[in-house]
Amino acid sequence: MRVLALSLLALPALLQAQRAAPAPPLTNEQVIAAAVLPLPDDHRGGATVLRVESDGHSTTVLRKGTNGMTCLGPNPAQQDFHVACYQEALEPFMARGRELRKRGVLGPQVDTVRFAEAKNGTLALPTQPSALYSLSGGVFDAEKGAVTGARALYVVYVPYATTQNTGISSKPVGNAPWLMFPGTPKAHIMFTPTM
Repeated sequence: MRVLALSLLALPALLQAQRAAPAPPLTNEQVIAAAVLPLPDDHRGGATVLRVESDGHSTTVLRKGTNGMTCLGPNPAQQDFHVACYQEALEPFMARGRELRKRGVLGPQVDTVRFAEAKNGTLALPTQPSALYSLSGGVFDAEKGAVTGARALYVVYVPYATTQNTGISSKPVGNAPWLMFPGTPKAHIMFTPTM
């Protein structure tokens, strides 16, 4: 009887340990399925897909695309689900951010470095408006290749854009687009997913 009572006392701890066990790594096919989810359906099949490695920064090309879009798979170093796809002209800017974070540069300092490099011409920026789509949060079902409960974000990068040269407000207003980081290399137009 005493053994049964002790077993019952230990059961909640065992169940918690099982729930906390990390999920097995995603297969390449599952990474591709997850990575392209933010894109419109007609863009998914032609996108380049990068697998984020276990260090959370390095990437490996899983699929070379044909439509100018690059998608990052889920980061195994992060607990929360996040995937993003962007126009290939943004890759130097995005890759530089991953490289800096890998070297221990964090927070606003990443942009300080990138902005200085863009200003001195050593970091290429898009010369045309460039889209980024992302999904964050929610739960990814690897077997179904679907996510539920994720928040969508849509932006168009327009380096150095300002409210004066675009006519777009830099303050969020309801369901209207707005300009974030105006006047910087990271300037982009934010779109509300409910639009």
